[in-house]
Order: sequence, then C-alpha cells, then structure tokens
Amino acid sequence: MRHRAAPFAVCVLIWLAAARSVAAQTSTDEDWKIIDNSFLVEEAFNQDPHVVQNIFTFQRLTVRDWQFTFTQEWPVPRTRHQLSYTIPVQALDGTSGMGDVLINYRLQVLEEGDGHPAFSPRISAILPTGRVAAGAGTHGVQVNLPFSKHRGDFYFHWNGGFTWQRTAGDASLFSPSAAGSIIYRARQMLNLMLEGVIVDAAGTVTPVDPNASLATSHATASTISPGVRGGWNVGDDKQIVLGIAAPVTRTQGDTSTALFLYFSYEGPVKGLPRK
Repeated sequence: MRHRAAPFAVCVLIWLAAARSVAAQTSTDEDWKIIDNSFLVEEAFNQDPHVVQNIFTFQRLTVRDWQFTFTQEWPVPRTRHQLSYTIPVQALDGTSGMGDVLINYRLQVLEEGDGHPAFSPRISAILPTGRVAAGAGTHGVQVNLPFSKHRGDFYFHWNGGFTWQRTAGDASLFSPSAAGSIIYRARQMLNLMLEGVIVDAAGTVTPVDPNASLATSHATASTISPGVRGGWNVGDDKQIVLGIAAPVTRTQGDTSTALFLYFSYEGPVKGLPRK
C-alpha cells in the first residue's frame, strides 16, 4: 500500500508547503489568472473568442490500469457557444486500446456576476470508438450542469449530471453523478485544489446462462482529490498550465489512490473572431 499512498503524500506536502508560504499574504487582486483548468470537477467557463485550449491528462489508476486523454476546446465562434472533443486511450487489466470519443457542446447560459454564479451546461455524444476489452465500446449521452462562483481568494465549483450508455450487449446503463471543488489562490499563478466526486456507476454482470441477456449492477464510488496547479503566461495571449493530483477513491469497501497529471496550452488561432 505504500506505493499507492506516495502520490497522495506528495500532494499533501505541496499543499502544506504552499499554504505555509502564503499564510501571511493577503491578495487584493480580484482577477484570477488561472480558470477552467480543473481536473475532476468541471468549471462553468467557455473559451474566450479566438482562443483554443489543448488539454492533456494522464491518470495512473493501478499498476495495470491507466488512462490518457486529449481534449481540444473551440469557441463557436464566441464565448456563448463552445464545441470540443475528447479522445481517450486507456488500459484495463493490462489490455490497452482506444477509448470512446466524446463530442461536447457547452452553452454559456450565465456569466458570473454579483449575486449569481457562472452556469454553462454541457451535453456530450459518446461514440463507440473504443475496444471492449479495454473497458470501452459503448455509445450514449452525457449531461453535466456546472456552476462556478468565486469569493476573494477562493473559487467554488459544483456539478450535477448523468451518463447514459448502451453497451455492445444491448444493456442500458445510467450513472448519475455529483461533484464539487474548492480552489484556493495561493499566488497569482499557483492554485491549491480540493475536489470531490460521487458517481453511482452502472455496469454489466455476465449471466451464467450464455443465452440470457446482460444484467446491470450499480456501485457507488466516492473520490476526494487534493491537487495543485500552476502556470505562466507566454506573451499577451498564450498560457501554459501544469497540475498534479492524487485522487483517493472508495468503492464497495475498497480504497485506492491514483496519480493524476495535467497539461494545458491555450492560445489564439488565426481566422477566429477576436470580439
């Protein structure tokens, strides 16, 4: 268990060191330099006009299980509408392969303001592009309702949604979820993060009778994830953000610790309107 606890211990130490170094500081700048870069909890902000974001994540779940994703977000053509896609590559029990691609649309219903949070609901189409042996190969729909509001040096985010999937064996899976996070601005370009996610994950059970249809099961997974993200601006219109977290998940009486790595680059694209 020591090797599983190591990433969690590293993130906790980073949390404590950063918090101690800024304990005596008081920030008066209300302009947050890093937003829309959470790991497990969605933030309610669409891309700015003419700016495209490229997000790479890697999560080591166990010795044999991992997932890599690439997401690219585009304003269409301005902030109110956003299109993106997510391409995963993953491994389950040592079998690796393509995951199910997501095509995402997000509508900026509310910009953050006095007395109300930002609100940007998302709907995603799940395409059955992945290998069944690698834990993929389903089609379906995912819906998420993210809200975001900041107060001083803290940002609060909360989500509610569900995933509906149809498996290759024609089983229907419905998995509701809820999530929330607290982001602390330790420095202008350094944020401490604490995220929590609860998912009632649906799965299939292979029947004893080969002629019988697949049965479904549910398992509640609760995750708490301390993390840290930092970045720097390149010129006036480009930004790079790096992050690390240690998600700790408890499901069906078992606890596991993962390692989560994050990299984001966003910058302007020629041809997109600037206003």
